[in-house]
Amino acid sequence: MTDTTTASAQHHPSEQTLDALDAWWRAANYLSVGQIYLLDNPLLRRPLSRDDIKPRLLGHWGTTPGLNFVYAHLNRAIRERDLNTLFVAGPGHGGPGVVASAYLDGTYSELYSAIDRSEDGLRRLFRQFSFPGGIPSHAAPQTPGSIHEGGELGYALSHAYGAAFDNPDLLVAAVVGDGEAETGPLATAWHSNKFLNPAQDGVVLQILHLNGYKIANPTVLARIPESELLDLMRGYGYAPYVVSGGFDGEDPRAVHRRMAATLDEILDRIAEIKRAAADGSLDGRPAWPMLILRTPKGWTCPAEIDGHPTENNWRSHQVPLANARDTEEHTRLLERWLQSYRPEELFDEDGRPVELVTALAPEGDRRMSANPVANGGLLRRDLRLPDFRDYAVDVPSPGETVAEATRVLGEWFRDVMAENPHDFRLFAPDELASNRLQAVYDTTRKQWNAEYLPIDDDNHLAPTGRAMEVLSEHQCQGWLEGYLLTGRHGVFTSYEAFIHIVDSMFNQHAKWLKSAAEVSWRRPSRPSTTCSARTSGGRTTTAPPTRTPASSTTSSTRRRTWCASTCPSTRTRCCRPTTTACARSTT
Repeated sequence: MTDTTTASAQHHPSEQTLDALDAWWRAANYLSVGQIYLLDNPLLRRPLSRDDIKPRLLGHWGTTPGLNFVYAHLNRAIRERDLNTLFVAGPGHGGPGVVASAYLDGTYSELYSAIDRSEDGLRRLFRQFSFPGGIPSHAAPQTPGSIHEGGELGYALSHAYGAAFDNPDLLVAAVVGDGEAETGPLATAWHSNKFLNPAQDGVVLQILHLNGYKIANPTVLARIPESELLDLMRGYGYAPYVVSGGFDGEDPRAVHRRMAATLDEILDRIAEIKRAAADGSLDGRPAWPMLILRTPKGWTCPAEIDGHPTENNWRSHQVPLANARDTEEHTRLLERWLQSYRPEELFDEDGRPVELVTALAPEGDRRMSANPVANGGLLRRDLRLPDFRDYAVDVPSPGETVAEATRVLGEWFRDVMAENPHDFRLFAPDELASNRLQAVYDTTRKQWNAEYLPIDDDNHLAPTGRAMEVLSEHQCQGWLEGYLLTGRHGVFTSYEAFIHIVDSMFNQHAKWLKSAAEVSWRRPSRPSTTCSARTSGGRTTTAPPTRTPASSTTSSTRRRTWCASTCPSTRTRCCRPTTTACARSTT
């Protein structure tokens, strides 16, 4: 398939569809600006005053109109095609848009009854944003439909692919910001398509959002020739489509028309690939479609503030009108900005979104903010686990048995995989065998969907598998997080200890998602201690399967007891024999 900047003639959205798309987009933009700025007067029923504006303005506007634009068009596609879709907002601090969309489709009010679809509900919605006792400015765990915060830049695609593994009917729409695209983890994540099986896994639709600027500088991918950018995406193995618009005062309706037509062509191609994979006629790894969306930074905000360019400029990245409360000129400018969305057309007398705004919103679980996949605890099933005691190494007396802890653990993982063939995976940075876990190859293979050579037969590669190996630990961690947060179980096994850098953000999500599995990882120790592993929910902990018989003694004739508790000094599970020097002693 060739690249395209225009869709084929067969895709022509109706005028009614364009009306509904534009109404949703304007309403979401209005709600996003309101969250950043307004303390009161949510529908501008009276002239805006400084007391209606928050005393401290926090948030990020620049990426938000693009996210709202994508969300509106995905809604239309979901409704028309009955798609099962998860939305991942990669750009940092895109929270206003994601919250606005969850409010417009009704999910937010269903979960937070005080923020109902009324004028008072709007007031509460606006006031809580980046406000004491309220919600953060990113897509936090409290945000319906969110498995990805956007604050730890670089993990959007890894999380999206983790969610797609073993979810064959799922479409994950992952918006990648052009600033985020400059991070190492994201650059690696483009290669996830070499590990996706079209028959058993879902689809990740990458949407590279080029709005040209990050917080204070232009972005790299927005400042290279388009031919070079397309070649880069082709080199990663994708078939790129381009939608560009909104510049130099272009009517947004024309951009809606191009976006709707292009998205239809992309989804048609995805459906063709999935059908071919299902009937066995797919030849090789497909070039999955991806979208490059080029729109102005801060689209629809004031073009100029105090003589400086704002829209399509880095100055719109955060709060374009930072002095909206302090000067009458800026207060009036904010008022005109809000009025430009024509809120009187979007909300009725009671403050509810009018029918035109919600006409294309999906219903029930098809709403991206209500999709159960985004709340993995609703879907998670307990693993069927072999009794770890059955894998205990016999130690008749101290020092008599030579064994490797992780080799035994590999045998247990092998049987866990056999008992749970669809919702348990191992993720490793090229170290399953070096960590002595190779027994899992008796049950599974390492999933590999890139080029396959005959000499790979002895390396346990296959188009399907429960083991995932890639050298990037960022990638392994991101895959695992996406896999767990969407209701499955997994383990990240590595010698490295960097995992703490990112798992804290992940576990904040896990706490909110109806008992979704917490992050699971295994950092093997040196082969001097024999341990097995037991899994509770998603967290793997260690406990001693072997205990010296009570009649045995150490060289000092003192009975050996075992510590199977959390060590207060290291905060890890300890399975060493206790001594007088042990930080925690048990009897």
